[in-house]
Amino acid sequence: MELLRKAGYPEKAIDYYMRRLNVGVIEGAEATDSFTGLCGDSMRMYLKVEGSAIRDAKFQAIGCAGAFASGSALTEMVKGRTLEEAKKITEHDVIRDLEGLPGPKLHCARLAVDALRKAIDSTAKKGPKNAYESLAGNAQRGFEP
Repeated sequence: MELLRKAGYPEKAIDYYMRRLNVGVIEGAEATDSFTGLCGDSMRMYLKVEGSAIRDAKFQAIGCAGAFASGSALTEMVKGRTLEEAKKITEHDVIRDLEGLPGPKLHCARLAVDALRKAIDSTAKKGPKNAYESLAGNAQRGFEP
C-alpha cells in the first residue's frame, strides 16, 4: 500500500484496489462487453438490468491498480441508475469519485467508461447468443427468410 501512496494514489483508490470491490462475473448479465485501452489494459463489464435500471454491476480487468480502482468506482456509481444516466458518466466523474488518480493513470478511468458504454450498447444489439440459436430459431419458423 505504501508504494501506491508514494505513486500518488488517494486513499479511496487504494481502498477500492485492495478490496477488489465488484470484481467478478454476473451470470446471465443482460449487458456485457469489454474494451482494451491503448496501454494494453483490458476491462469487461457485466450489468444486471431490470427494466432500464442497473441493479448490479461487476467487472473483470487485466491491468494496473488504476484500472481496478476505476472499475470499482464506476460499478458503484452505476448501481441504481438507468442505462441512459450511466452512459452519461465520464472519466472525469470517475476520477472525481476516486478523489484523483496519479497523472500517468488518468487513462484508466477512460478504460472503465469505455467498457461500460460498450456493455450498455450491447443491450441494443442483443440477438441470438450463437449460431446454433439462430439456426434453431429459423427451424422453428420453417427456415423463413
